[in-house]
Amino acid sequence: MVLGLGMALGAALITGTVLRRTLVVVTVRGGSMEPTYRDGERVLVRRGGRCAVGQVVVVRQEDGRRSSPSPSQALAAVGTAQEWMIKRVAAVAGDRPPPGALPEPYTAGGSVPPGALVLLGDNTHDSYDSREAGYFPTTHVLGTVLRPRPPADVR
Repeated sequence: MVLGLGMALGAALITGTVLRRTLVVVTVRGGSMEPTYRDGERVLVRRGGRCAVGQVVVVRQEDGRRSSPSPSQALAAVGTAQEWMIKRVAAVAGDRPPPGALPEPYTAGGSVPPGALVLLGDNTHDSYDSREAGYFPTTHVLGTVLRPRPPADVR
């Protein structure tokens, strides 16, 4: 009996550790992904993986790109000092970016280069994304949004 209980506890600890390394709960900050995701809403994110057009991803804001992000920008709180953004993938490496998705210096290239993404907020009037920043490196992606997490007070 004790051996079985110990094995069950060990399996639970291992499972919990694996889940914490692969899944993270992220809180959306701002309105750049409205109406899909609203300020304060929590979402479940799977770390790593490949990005595909249409997926929503959490991406690290590149240092030096924007020194003070607007408060309306959708930032994600993941328990670190880094700033994270939640955006939709509009194009991946090899794709032609949608019209108007990139600022002028980036439009001459034709297709998205390897290791880069075009990311856009769903709220086109209130989003810091590829329309201002250009390409986002795939190495800055934390993971993909799996689904919204229900509010804590829902039972």
